[in-house]
Amino acid sequence: RRELYVPNGGPDGGDGGKGGDVIFVVDEGLNTLADFRNVRKYCAGNGQEGSKKKMHGANGADIILKVPPGTVVKDAESGKVILDMSNKKEPVVLLKGGRGGKGNQHYVTPTMQAPKYAQPGQRSQELTVDLELKVIADVGLVGFPNVGKSTFLSRVTNAKPKIANYHFTTLNPNLGVVDLDGGQGFVIADIPGIIEGASEGIGLGLQFLRHIERTKVIVHMVDAAGVEGRDPVADIKAINAELKAYNPALLERPQVIAANKIDALYGEQLDEAIDRIRNEFKEEGIEVYPISAVSGQGLKELLWHINELLSQVPAEPVEFEPEFTFEMPDISEEPFTVEYDADADEYVVEGPRIERMLGYTNLESEKGFEFFQNFLKTTGILDQLEALGIQEGDTVRMYGLAFDYYR
Repeated sequence: RRELYVPNGGPDGGDGGKGGDVIFVVDEGLNTLADFRNVRKYCAGNGQEGSKKKMHGANGADIILKVPPGTVVKDAESGKVILDMSNKKEPVVLLKGGRGGKGNQHYVTPTMQAPKYAQPGQRSQELTVDLELKVIADVGLVGFPNVGKSTFLSRVTNAKPKIANYHFTTLNPNLGVVDLDGGQGFVIADIPGIIEGASEGIGLGLQFLRHIERTKVIVHMVDAAGVEGRDPVADIKAINAELKAYNPALLERPQVIAANKIDALYGEQLDEAIDRIRNEFKEEGIEVYPISAVSGQGLKELLWHINELLSQVPAEPVEFEPEFTFEMPDISEEPFTVEYDADADEYVVEGPRIERMLGYTNLESEKGFEFFQNFLKTTGILDQLEALGIQEGDTVRMYGLAFDYYR
């Protein structure tokens, strides 16, 4: 190279910029994952190429994905948890951008003053993930359709759920805050759609079961009067069976039973209904509170009992431990394959490490060709070719490169 005011010339290829990172950040203003429904692929920016005069290429732009509190990021293939964004106050880097390449200025040696090759940047990494929103609530309110969960929630909190006398009125979890004079207060979530077979995906069960995983106390709402002919004892057992099938750890959470619609029962009829439920779950230590969500009877006692149960469990929200760690693979350890293609009558060598090596090796230069020969020896490719029975004059193919083998 000849340049004014640079008497010694020499290579001046600049380094490339690193790729952008993929970053997750919690946005307190969001409460759904609707933004991800239509856009499924997100890419950070590529690093820019270096240029002459040893100018460094610009780094790629990061991409920031905003998610609501309670979002869990899982590996799509294994289903394992990568990130739990419940208590994350700072942005979290999911994927780091690949490092930039190195210009030819780094490859000057006493015997090679003008190298004609450079190192390419690290290729981009891809990861397919599933996003799940698990609402953050202290108490999960469960029960079969039309037992009065929405009426109860509207009575004891500031929530305004849709209330109607038909099944599946509630199609999304409703959250409300319970304020108790002298109590700590708590968040309660009406978890809809839990029916028999929910853990197997019947109805919208799986969509809603995941929301109960963060709750600390489970409240069973049942129709004590059996207005629709349902058996409250059988309903509680059925829901617990679904919780166990979905996640056995859920049954370790404290439970309480709210026997609703007692305003439809009178005298001995009421006593018999409540005693039957209490006797059935007495050994399990589950308290039963007769209530009327319509009139407000018994609600105060129930809420104070829930408050007492919450005081006995950790204050921090339930958080899921990471089960999966994505790491950038080490190119030197990535495998390659050496096979004989009988149809083409040639030997094929492939793999990420081979592809990368070909990207930064100038086979037209003497030094580059020498490096290529040493690579075949040190990696054991020549030994594997000979083990397959290669003969002099046979063709070896490495992606777009084909050459004849001579020892």
